[in-house]
Amino acid sequence: MQEPLLGAEGPDYDTFPEKPPPSPGDRARVGTLQNKRVFLATFAAVLGNFSFGYALVYTSPVIPALERSLDPDLHLTKSQASWFGSVFTLGAAAGGLSAMILNDLLGRKLSIMFSAVPSAAGYALMAGAHGLWMLLLGRTLTGFAGGLTAACIPVYVSEIAPPGVRGALGATPQLMAVFGSLSLYALGLLLPWRWLAVAGEAPVLIMILLLSFMPNSPRFLLSRGRDEEALRALAWLRGTDADVHWEFEQIQDNVRRQSSRVSWAEARAPHVCRPITVALLMRLLQQLTGITPILVYLQSIFDSTAVLLPPKDDAAIVGAVRLLSVLIAALTMDLAGRKVLLFVSAAIMFAANLTLGLYIHFGPRPLSPNSTASLESESWGDLAQPLAAPAGYLTLVPLLATMLFIMGYAMGWGPITWLLMSEVLPLRARGMASGLCVLASWLTAFVLTKSFLPVVSTFGLQVPFFFFAAICLVSLVFTGCCVPETKGRSLEQIESFFRTGRRSFLR
Repeated sequence: MQEPLLGAEGPDYDTFPEKPPPSPGDRARVGTLQNKRVFLATFAAVLGNFSFGYALVYTSPVIPALERSLDPDLHLTKSQASWFGSVFTLGAAAGGLSAMILNDLLGRKLSIMFSAVPSAAGYALMAGAHGLWMLLLGRTLTGFAGGLTAACIPVYVSEIAPPGVRGALGATPQLMAVFGSLSLYALGLLLPWRWLAVAGEAPVLIMILLLSFMPNSPRFLLSRGRDEEALRALAWLRGTDADVHWEFEQIQDNVRRQSSRVSWAEARAPHVCRPITVALLMRLLQQLTGITPILVYLQSIFDSTAVLLPPKDDAAIVGAVRLLSVLIAALTMDLAGRKVLLFVSAAIMFAANLTLGLYIHFGPRPLSPNSTASLESESWGDLAQPLAAPAGYLTLVPLLATMLFIMGYAMGWGPITWLLMSEVLPLRARGMASGLCVLASWLTAFVLTKSFLPVVSTFGLQVPFFFFAAICLVSLVFTGCCVPETKGRSLEQIESFFRTGRRSFLR
Protein backbone atom coordinates (compact mmCIF):
# COMPACT_ATOMS: atom_id res chain seq x y z
CA MET A 1 0.00 0.00 0.00
CA GLN A 2 1.25 3.50 -0.81
CA GLU A 3 1.96 5.64 2.20
CA PRO A 4 0.03 8.91 2.43
CA LEU A 5 1.81 12.19 1.79
CA LEU A 6 2.76 12.77 5.40
CA GLY A 7 1.99 9.45 6.92
CA ALA A 8 -1.55 10.34 7.93
CA GLU A 9 -3.36 7.43 9.49
CA GLY A 10 -6.89 6.53 10.37
CA PRO A 11 -9.86 4.72 8.89
CA ASP A 12 -11.24 7.89 7.34
CA TYR A 13 -8.12 8.62 5.37
CA ASP A 14 -8.64 7.32 1.86
CA THR A 15 -7.20 10.10 -0.25
CA PHE A 16 -4.84 7.69 -1.97
CA PRO A 17 -6.57 4.31 -2.34
CA GLU A 18 -4.54 1.14 -2.35
CA LYS A 19 -5.61 0.29 -5.88
CA PRO A 20 -6.39 3.17 -8.22
CA PRO A 21 -9.29 2.88 -10.63
CA PRO A 22 -8.67 0.13 -13.12
CA SER A 23 -7.65 -0.17 -16.67
CA PRO A 24 -8.91 3.06 -18.29
CA GLY A 25 -6.57 5.19 -16.22
CA ASP A 26 -3.80 2.63 -16.43
CA ARG A 27 -4.13 2.45 -20.19
CA ALA A 28 -4.05 6.24 -20.38
CA ARG A 29 -0.83 6.38 -18.40
CA VAL A 30 0.78 3.68 -20.53
CA GLY A 31 -0.25 5.55 -23.65
CA THR A 32 1.27 8.69 -22.24
CA LEU A 33 4.64 7.07 -21.75
CA GLN A 34 4.56 5.75 -25.32
CA ASN A 35 3.85 9.04 -27.10
CA LYS A 36 6.16 12.01 -27.45
CA ARG A 37 3.75 14.88 -27.88
CA VAL A 38 3.66 15.91 -24.23
CA PHE A 39 7.45 16.07 -24.29
CA LEU A 40 7.35 18.27 -27.39
CA ALA A 41 4.86 20.63 -25.74
CA THR A 42 7.03 20.76 -22.62
CA PHE A 43 10.13 21.52 -24.68
CA ALA A 44 8.35 24.35 -26.51
CA ALA A 45 7.28 25.92 -23.23
CA VAL A 46 10.57 25.59 -21.34
CA LEU A 47 12.45 27.46 -24.05
CA GLY A 48 11.14 30.43 -22.08
CA ASN A 49 13.13 29.16 -19.11
CA PHE A 50 16.21 28.88 -21.32
CA SER A 51 15.88 32.57 -22.11
CA PHE A 52 15.26 33.30 -18.42
CA GLY A 53 18.45 31.49 -17.34
CA TYR A 54 20.43 33.19 -20.09
CA ALA A 55 19.20 36.65 -19.08
CA LEU A 56 19.66 36.05 -15.35
CA VAL A 57 23.44 35.57 -15.58
CA TYR A 58 23.97 38.00 -18.49
CA THR A 59 25.72 40.37 -16.06
CA SER A 60 28.34 37.82 -14.98
CA PRO A 61 30.70 38.46 -17.95
CA VAL A 62 29.22 41.86 -18.87
CA ILE A 63 29.81 43.75 -15.60
CA PRO A 64 33.61 43.17 -15.65
CA ALA A 65 33.68 44.17 -19.34
CA LEU A 66 31.75 47.40 -18.73
CA GLU A 67 33.84 48.23 -15.67
CA ARG A 68 36.84 48.24 -18.01
CA SER A 69 34.99 50.12 -20.78
CA LEU A 70 36.62 53.32 -22.07
CA ASP A 71 33.22 54.70 -23.16
CA PRO A 72 32.16 57.14 -20.41
CA ASP A 73 28.48 56.53 -21.20
CA LEU A 74 28.82 52.78 -20.60
CA HIS A 75 31.53 52.59 -17.92
CA LEU A 76 30.04 51.16 -14.72
CA THR A 77 30.91 52.22 -11.21
CA LYS A 78 30.43 49.78 -8.35
CA SER A 79 27.06 51.34 -7.47
CA GLN A 80 25.88 51.23 -11.09
CA ALA A 81 27.07 47.63 -11.38
CA SER A 82 24.94 46.63 -8.39
CA TRP A 83 21.88 48.22 -10.04
CA PHE A 84 22.65 46.55 -13.36
CA GLY A 85 22.89 43.21 -11.58
CA SER A 86 19.83 43.59 -9.37
CA VAL A 87 17.28 45.45 -11.52
CA PHE A 88 16.55 42.17 -13.33
CA THR A 89 14.93 40.86 -10.15
CA LEU A 90 12.66 43.92 -9.90
CA GLY A 91 11.47 43.21 -13.43
CA ALA A 92 10.97 39.55 -12.50
CA ALA A 93 8.88 40.59 -9.48
CA ALA A 94 6.70 42.72 -11.77
CA GLY A 95 6.41 39.76 -14.13
CA GLY A 96 5.29 37.54 -11.27
CA LEU A 97 2.71 40.15 -10.28
CA SER A 98 1.34 40.30 -13.83
CA ALA A 99 1.20 36.50 -13.93
CA MET A 100 -1.37 36.61 -11.11
CA ILE A 101 -3.74 38.12 -13.69
CA LEU A 102 -2.48 36.83 -17.06
CA ASN A 103 -2.20 33.19 -15.96
CA ASP A 104 -5.98 32.96 -15.54
CA LEU A 105 -6.98 35.64 -18.05
CA LEU A 106 -5.02 34.55 -21.13
CA GLY A 107 -4.23 31.02 -20.04
CA ARG A 108 -0.87 29.37 -19.44
CA LYS A 109 0.23 29.02 -23.06
CA LEU A 110 -0.68 32.52 -24.24
CA SER A 111 0.93 34.05 -21.15
CA ILE A 112 4.19 32.25 -21.98
CA MET A 113 3.97 33.48 -25.57
CA PHE A 114 3.28 37.04 -24.40
CA SER A 115 6.56 37.00 -22.46
CA ALA A 116 8.42 37.01 -25.79
CA VAL A 117 7.52 40.68 -26.37
CA PRO A 118 9.38 42.22 -23.39
CA SER A 119 12.14 39.64 -23.73
CA ALA A 120 12.91 40.49 -27.36
CA ALA A 121 12.66 44.23 -26.67
CA GLY A 122 15.00 43.95 -23.69
CA TYR A 123 17.70 42.10 -25.59
CA ALA A 124 17.45 44.63 -28.43
CA LEU A 125 17.91 47.53 -26.01
CA MET A 126 21.00 45.97 -24.44
CA ALA A 127 22.49 45.04 -27.80
CA GLY A 128 22.22 48.62 -29.03
CA ALA A 129 22.82 50.37 -25.70
CA HIS A 130 24.47 53.79 -25.80
CA GLY A 131 23.91 54.67 -22.17
CA LEU A 132 23.20 53.23 -18.75
CA TRP A 133 19.45 53.81 -19.03
CA MET A 134 19.21 51.48 -22.05
CA LEU A 135 21.10 48.76 -20.18
CA LEU A 136 18.87 49.10 -17.11
CA LEU A 137 15.63 49.20 -19.14
CA GLY A 138 16.68 46.19 -21.22
CA ARG A 139 17.63 44.31 -18.08
CA THR A 140 14.27 45.16 -16.48
CA LEU A 141 12.30 43.99 -19.52
CA THR A 142 14.12 40.67 -19.72
CA GLY A 143 13.51 40.31 -15.99
CA PHE A 144 9.79 40.95 -16.49
CA ALA A 145 9.67 38.23 -19.13
CA GLY A 146 11.58 35.89 -16.82
CA GLY A 147 9.22 36.50 -13.90
CA LEU A 148 6.18 35.89 -16.11
CA THR A 149 7.54 32.63 -17.49
CA ALA A 150 8.70 31.54 -14.03
CA ALA A 151 5.08 31.64 -12.86
CA CYS A 152 3.39 30.28 -15.99
CA ILE A 153 5.66 27.54 -17.33
CA PRO A 154 5.73 25.25 -14.23
CA VAL A 155 1.94 25.42 -14.05
CA TYR A 156 1.57 24.61 -17.75
CA VAL A 157 3.99 21.69 -17.56
CA SER A 158 2.43 20.21 -14.43
CA GLU A 159 -1.06 20.43 -15.92
CA ILE A 160 -0.19 18.65 -19.17
CA ALA A 161 2.12 16.00 -17.65
CA PRO A 162 0.90 12.58 -16.45
CA PRO A 163 1.75 11.64 -12.82
CA GLY A 164 4.31 9.01 -13.80
CA VAL A 165 6.67 11.49 -15.45
CA ARG A 166 5.58 14.76 -13.86
CA GLY A 167 8.64 14.79 -11.63
CA ALA A 168 11.03 14.48 -14.55
CA LEU A 169 9.08 16.96 -16.69
CA GLY A 170 8.71 19.26 -13.69
CA ALA A 171 12.49 19.51 -13.53
CA THR A 172 12.78 20.65 -17.15
CA PRO A 173 12.06 24.36 -16.44
CA GLN A 174 15.04 24.46 -14.10
CA LEU A 175 17.06 22.27 -16.44
CA MET A 176 16.52 24.63 -19.36
CA ALA A 177 17.23 27.68 -17.20
CA VAL A 178 20.54 26.09 -16.23
CA PHE A 179 21.28 25.25 -19.86
CA GLY A 180 20.57 28.86 -20.74
CA SER A 181 22.99 30.07 -18.07
CA LEU A 182 25.66 27.63 -19.26
CA SER A 183 25.18 28.83 -22.83
CA LEU A 184 25.74 32.41 -21.69
CA TYR A 185 28.92 31.46 -19.81
CA ALA A 186 30.22 29.56 -22.84
CA LEU A 187 29.36 32.32 -25.32
CA GLY A 188 30.89 34.85 -22.93
CA LEU A 189 34.26 33.24 -23.65
CA LEU A 190 33.82 33.93 -27.37
CA LEU A 191 31.53 36.92 -27.99
CA PRO A 192 31.61 40.59 -26.94
CA TRP A 193 28.83 41.70 -24.61
CA ARG A 194 26.63 43.26 -27.34
CA TRP A 195 26.57 40.04 -29.37
CA LEU A 196 25.62 38.13 -26.23
CA ALA A 197 22.38 40.15 -26.19
CA VAL A 198 21.81 39.50 -29.91
CA ALA A 199 22.24 35.75 -29.34
CA GLY A 200 19.56 35.91 -26.62
CA GLU A 201 16.89 36.65 -29.23
CA ALA A 202 17.14 33.21 -30.88
CA PRO A 203 15.44 31.02 -28.19
CA VAL A 204 12.64 33.59 -27.85
CA LEU A 205 11.77 33.34 -31.55
CA ILE A 206 11.95 29.53 -31.55
CA MET A 207 9.66 29.39 -28.49
CA ILE A 208 7.01 31.51 -30.21
CA LEU A 209 7.16 29.36 -33.34
CA LEU A 210 6.82 26.02 -31.52
CA LEU A 211 4.17 27.11 -29.00
CA SER A 212 1.95 28.27 -31.86
CA PHE A 213 1.33 24.59 -32.66
CA MET A 214 0.92 23.35 -29.06
CA PRO A 215 -2.40 22.97 -27.20
CA ASN A 216 -3.38 24.88 -24.11
CA SER A 217 -3.66 23.21 -20.73
CA PRO A 218 -6.74 20.92 -20.61
CA ARG A 219 -7.37 21.98 -17.01
CA PHE A 220 -7.40 25.66 -17.98
CA LEU A 221 -9.72 24.98 -20.93
CA LEU A 222 -12.13 23.08 -18.70
CA SER A 223 -12.11 25.92 -16.17
CA ARG A 224 -13.28 28.20 -18.99
CA GLY A 225 -16.08 25.85 -20.09
CA ARG A 226 -14.33 24.77 -23.31
CA ASP A 227 -14.88 21.06 -22.72
CA GLU A 228 -14.58 19.82 -26.31
CA GLU A 229 -11.37 21.75 -26.86
CA ALA A 230 -10.02 20.40 -23.57
CA LEU A 231 -10.78 16.81 -24.62
CA ARG A 232 -9.04 17.34 -27.95
CA ALA A 233 -6.03 18.86 -26.20
CA LEU A 234 -5.76 15.95 -23.77
CA ALA A 235 -6.17 13.40 -26.56
CA TRP A 236 -3.43 15.12 -28.58
CA LEU A 237 -1.07 15.16 -25.58
CA ARG A 238 -1.66 11.52 -24.65
CA GLY A 239 -1.56 10.11 -28.17
CA THR A 240 -4.12 8.55 -30.46
CA ASP A 241 -3.82 5.09 -28.88
CA ALA A 242 -4.54 6.26 -25.33
CA ASP A 243 -7.97 6.08 -23.72
CA VAL A 244 -8.17 9.53 -22.12
CA HIS A 245 -11.81 9.45 -20.99
CA TRP A 246 -11.06 8.27 -17.43
CA GLU A 247 -8.41 10.94 -16.95
CA PHE A 248 -10.63 13.57 -18.57
CA GLU A 249 -13.51 12.73 -16.23
CA GLN A 250 -11.23 12.99 -13.19
CA ILE A 251 -10.00 16.43 -14.28
CA GLN A 252 -13.50 17.53 -15.22
CA ASP A 253 -14.91 16.49 -11.85
CA ASN A 254 -12.20 18.40 -10.01
CA VAL A 255 -12.71 21.52 -12.13
CA ARG A 256 -16.49 21.46 -11.64
CA ARG A 257 -16.03 21.35 -7.87
CA GLN A 258 -13.93 24.48 -8.20
CA SER A 259 -15.80 26.33 -10.89
CA SER A 260 -15.30 29.78 -9.37
CA ARG A 261 -12.16 31.64 -8.41
CA VAL A 262 -11.08 31.55 -4.82
CA SER A 263 -12.07 34.62 -2.77
CA TRP A 264 -9.86 36.24 -0.17
CA ALA A 265 -12.21 34.91 2.53
CA GLU A 266 -11.88 31.36 1.17
CA ALA A 267 -8.11 31.78 0.95
CA ARG A 268 -8.02 31.64 4.76
CA ALA A 269 -9.44 28.11 4.74
CA PRO A 270 -6.79 25.57 5.79
CA HIS A 271 -7.02 23.50 2.59
CA VAL A 272 -6.21 26.65 0.58
CA CYS A 273 -3.85 28.64 2.77
CA ARG A 274 -1.65 25.69 3.79
CA PRO A 275 -0.46 24.71 0.30
CA ILE A 276 -0.03 28.39 -0.61
CA THR A 277 2.02 28.95 2.56
CA VAL A 278 4.22 25.93 1.84
CA ALA A 279 4.84 27.04 -1.75
CA LEU A 280 5.53 30.63 -0.69
CA LEU A 281 7.97 29.69 2.08
CA MET A 282 9.79 27.29 -0.21
CA ARG A 283 10.32 30.05 -2.77
CA LEU A 284 11.57 32.46 -0.09
CA LEU A 285 14.00 29.90 1.34
CA GLN A 286 15.16 29.03 -2.17
CA GLN A 287 16.26 32.62 -2.72
CA LEU A 288 17.71 33.06 0.78
CA THR A 289 20.18 30.25 0.13
CA GLY A 290 22.02 32.86 -1.97
CA ILE A 291 21.59 31.41 -5.44
CA THR A 292 20.72 34.65 -7.27
CA PRO A 293 23.54 36.92 -6.00
CA ILE A 294 26.02 34.08 -6.44
CA LEU A 295 24.97 33.55 -10.08
CA VAL A 296 24.73 37.26 -10.88
CA TYR A 297 28.15 38.05 -9.41
CA LEU A 298 29.78 34.67 -10.06
CA GLN A 299 32.71 35.88 -12.15
CA SER A 300 33.18 38.88 -9.86
CA ILE A 301 33.30 36.59 -6.81
CA PHE A 302 36.06 34.58 -8.46
CA ASP A 303 37.80 37.84 -9.40
CA SER A 304 37.93 38.84 -5.74
CA THR A 305 39.36 35.57 -4.38
CA ALA A 306 42.77 33.95 -4.82
CA VAL A 307 41.70 31.25 -7.26
CA LEU A 308 43.90 29.03 -9.43
CA LEU A 309 41.99 29.23 -12.76
CA PRO A 310 40.88 32.32 -14.75
CA PRO A 311 37.49 33.60 -13.44
CA LYS A 312 35.79 33.26 -16.86
CA ASP A 313 36.78 29.59 -17.04
CA ASP A 314 35.62 29.04 -13.46
CA ALA A 315 32.17 30.47 -14.28
CA ALA A 316 31.82 28.20 -17.32
CA ILE A 317 32.88 25.13 -15.29
CA VAL A 318 30.31 25.94 -12.59
CA GLY A 319 27.62 26.30 -15.27
CA ALA A 320 28.45 22.83 -16.63
CA VAL A 321 28.27 21.30 -13.14
CA ARG A 322 24.91 22.96 -12.59
CA LEU A 323 23.54 21.45 -15.80
CA LEU A 324 24.77 17.97 -14.89
CA SER A 325 23.23 18.22 -11.41
CA VAL A 326 19.80 19.20 -12.74
CA LEU A 327 19.94 16.25 -15.13
CA ILE A 328 20.59 13.96 -12.14
CA ALA A 329 17.64 15.50 -10.30
CA ALA A 330 15.35 15.04 -13.31
CA LEU A 331 16.24 11.36 -13.57
CA THR A 332 15.93 10.60 -9.84
CA MET A 333 13.02 12.81 -8.77
CA ASP A 334 10.36 10.23 -9.53
CA LEU A 335 12.47 7.44 -7.98
CA ALA A 336 13.95 8.92 -4.81
CA GLY A 337 11.10 11.33 -4.13
CA ARG A 338 11.03 15.10 -3.59
CA LYS A 339 11.80 15.21 0.14
CA VAL A 340 14.92 13.04 -0.02
CA LEU A 341 16.42 15.27 -2.69
CA LEU A 342 15.50 18.40 -0.72
CA PHE A 343 17.29 17.04 2.36
CA VAL A 344 20.41 16.13 0.38
CA SER A 345 20.33 19.45 -1.46
CA ALA A 346 20.14 21.60 1.69
CA ALA A 347 22.91 19.62 3.40
CA ILE A 348 25.25 20.03 0.41
CA MET A 349 24.54 23.76 0.13
CA PHE A 350 25.21 24.22 3.85
CA ALA A 351 28.60 22.53 3.58
CA ALA A 352 29.51 24.54 0.47
CA ASN A 353 28.51 27.95 1.86
CA LEU A 354 30.29 27.26 5.14
CA THR A 355 33.43 26.20 3.26
CA LEU A 356 33.38 29.33 1.10
CA GLY A 357 32.93 31.57 4.13
CA LEU A 358 35.79 29.92 6.02
CA TYR A 359 38.10 30.01 2.98
CA ILE A 360 37.46 33.70 2.35
CA HIS A 361 38.00 34.50 6.04
CA PHE A 362 41.15 32.43 6.60
CA GLY A 363 42.43 31.67 3.07
CA PRO A 364 45.09 33.32 0.89
CA ARG A 365 44.67 36.92 -0.27
CA PRO A 366 45.50 38.46 -3.65
CA LEU A 367 48.51 40.76 -3.76
CA SER A 368 46.42 43.73 -4.87
CA PRO A 369 44.10 45.41 -2.36
CA ASN A 370 41.41 42.76 -2.24
CA SER A 371 40.09 43.10 1.29
CA THR A 372 36.45 43.95 1.74
CA ALA A 373 37.41 47.45 2.84
CA SER A 374 38.80 48.17 -0.63
CA LEU A 375 35.50 47.25 -2.31
CA GLU A 376 34.12 50.66 -1.43
CA SER A 377 36.53 52.32 -3.83
CA GLU A 378 37.46 49.57 -6.28
CA SER A 379 35.30 47.97 -8.96
CA TRP A 380 35.12 44.21 -8.80
CA GLY A 381 36.73 43.91 -12.20
CA ASP A 382 39.83 45.80 -11.01
CA LEU A 383 40.39 43.47 -8.09
CA ALA A 384 41.56 40.60 -10.23
CA GLN A 385 44.80 42.37 -11.28
CA PRO A 386 47.19 41.16 -10.10
CA LEU A 387 46.30 38.04 -8.13
CA ALA A 388 48.56 36.47 -5.58
CA ALA A 389 50.66 33.54 -6.74
CA PRO A 390 48.49 30.40 -6.35
CA ALA A 391 49.12 28.69 -3.04
CA GLY A 392 49.03 25.17 -4.48
CA TYR A 393 45.79 23.29 -4.72
CA LEU A 394 44.30 25.26 -1.83
CA THR A 395 43.31 27.97 -4.31
CA LEU A 396 40.95 25.49 -5.97
CA VAL A 397 38.72 25.66 -2.88
CA PRO A 398 36.53 28.59 -4.11
CA LEU A 399 35.87 26.80 -7.40
CA LEU A 400 35.21 23.41 -5.77
CA ALA A 401 33.00 24.89 -3.05
CA THR A 402 30.99 26.88 -5.60
CA MET A 403 30.63 23.79 -7.75
CA LEU A 404 29.40 21.90 -4.68
CA PHE A 405 26.88 24.63 -3.86
CA ILE A 406 25.56 24.76 -7.42
CA MET A 407 25.38 20.96 -7.53
CA GLY A 408 23.41 20.86 -4.28
CA TYR A 409 21.04 23.59 -5.37
CA ALA A 410 20.48 22.19 -8.84
CA MET A 411 19.65 18.67 -7.63
CA GLY A 412 17.04 19.73 -5.08
CA TRP A 413 16.04 23.23 -4.05
CA GLY A 414 16.41 24.52 -7.58
CA PRO A 415 14.01 22.36 -9.61
CA ILE A 416 11.88 20.87 -6.83
CA THR A 417 10.60 24.19 -5.46
CA TRP A 418 9.25 25.04 -8.91
CA LEU A 419 7.70 21.59 -9.25
CA LEU A 420 6.11 21.56 -5.79
CA MET A 421 4.73 25.05 -6.31
CA SER A 422 2.79 23.83 -9.34
CA GLU A 423 1.83 20.54 -7.65
CA VAL A 424 0.49 21.66 -4.25
CA LEU A 425 -1.35 24.86 -5.23
CA PRO A 426 -5.14 24.31 -5.54
CA LEU A 427 -6.54 24.69 -9.05
CA ARG A 428 -8.82 27.61 -8.19
CA ALA A 429 -5.90 29.61 -6.80
CA ARG A 430 -3.11 28.21 -8.98
CA GLY A 431 -2.76 31.15 -11.34
CA MET A 432 -2.97 33.81 -8.63
CA ALA A 433 -0.90 31.93 -6.06
CA SER A 434 1.90 31.02 -8.47
CA GLY A 435 2.21 34.69 -9.40
CA LEU A 436 2.29 35.62 -5.71
CA CYS A 437 5.07 33.10 -5.07
CA VAL A 438 7.14 34.42 -7.96
CA LEU A 439 6.55 38.02 -6.84
CA ALA A 440 7.73 37.30 -3.29
CA SER A 441 10.64 35.24 -4.58
CA TRP A 442 12.01 37.94 -6.84
CA LEU A 443 11.48 40.76 -4.37
CA THR A 444 13.63 38.71 -2.01
CA ALA A 445 16.16 38.18 -4.81
CA PHE A 446 16.27 41.93 -5.44
CA VAL A 447 16.97 42.72 -1.80
CA LEU A 448 19.73 40.10 -1.69
CA THR A 449 21.30 41.08 -5.01
CA LYS A 450 21.16 44.84 -4.38
CA SER A 451 22.53 44.54 -0.84
CA PHE A 452 25.21 41.95 -1.64
CA LEU A 453 27.93 44.42 -2.71
CA PRO A 454 27.28 46.92 0.13
CA VAL A 455 27.32 44.10 2.69
CA VAL A 456 30.58 42.78 1.24
CA SER A 457 32.08 46.27 1.36
CA THR A 458 31.04 46.79 4.96
CA PHE A 459 31.41 43.40 6.61
CA GLY A 460 33.45 41.24 4.26
CA LEU A 461 32.77 38.72 1.51
CA GLN A 462 32.60 35.86 3.99
CA VAL A 463 29.58 37.27 5.86
CA PRO A 464 26.96 36.62 3.13
CA PHE A 465 28.14 33.01 2.82
CA PHE A 466 27.81 32.42 6.56
CA PHE A 467 24.26 33.83 6.35
CA PHE A 468 23.44 31.57 3.39
CA ALA A 469 24.77 28.57 5.35
CA ALA A 470 22.44 29.36 8.26
CA ILE A 471 19.46 29.55 5.89
CA CYS A 472 20.35 26.10 4.55
CA LEU A 473 19.99 24.71 8.09
CA VAL A 474 16.56 26.34 8.34
CA SER A 475 15.66 24.72 5.01
CA LEU A 476 16.53 21.29 6.41
CA VAL A 477 14.13 21.78 9.33
CA PHE A 478 11.40 23.19 7.10
CA THR A 479 11.64 20.23 4.73
CA GLY A 480 11.24 17.74 7.57
CA CYS A 481 8.30 19.53 9.19
CA CYS A 482 6.31 21.11 6.39
CA VAL A 483 6.95 19.69 2.93
CA PRO A 484 4.69 16.86 1.67
CA GLU A 485 5.91 14.00 -0.53
CA THR A 486 4.04 14.20 -3.84
CA LYS A 487 5.86 11.53 -5.82
CA GLY A 488 3.51 9.52 -8.02
CA ARG A 489 0.37 11.45 -7.06
CA SER A 490 -2.00 13.12 -9.47
CA LEU A 491 -2.75 16.81 -8.96
CA GLU A 492 -6.28 15.86 -7.94
CA GLN A 493 -4.94 13.45 -5.28
CA ILE A 494 -2.58 16.07 -3.88
CA GLU A 495 -5.38 18.61 -3.65
CA SER A 496 -7.65 16.04 -2.02
CA PHE A 497 -4.97 15.41 0.61
CA PHE A 498 -5.02 19.04 1.72
CA ARG A 499 -8.79 18.85 1.96
CA THR A 500 -9.13 15.57 3.83
CA GLY A 501 -5.74 14.81 5.44
CA ARG A 502 -6.06 14.05 9.13
CA ARG A 503 -2.69 15.45 10.12
CA SER A 504 -1.68 19.08 9.59
CA PHE A 505 1.84 19.61 8.29
CA LEU A 506 2.01 23.23 9.45
CA ARG A 507 1.95 22.49 13.11
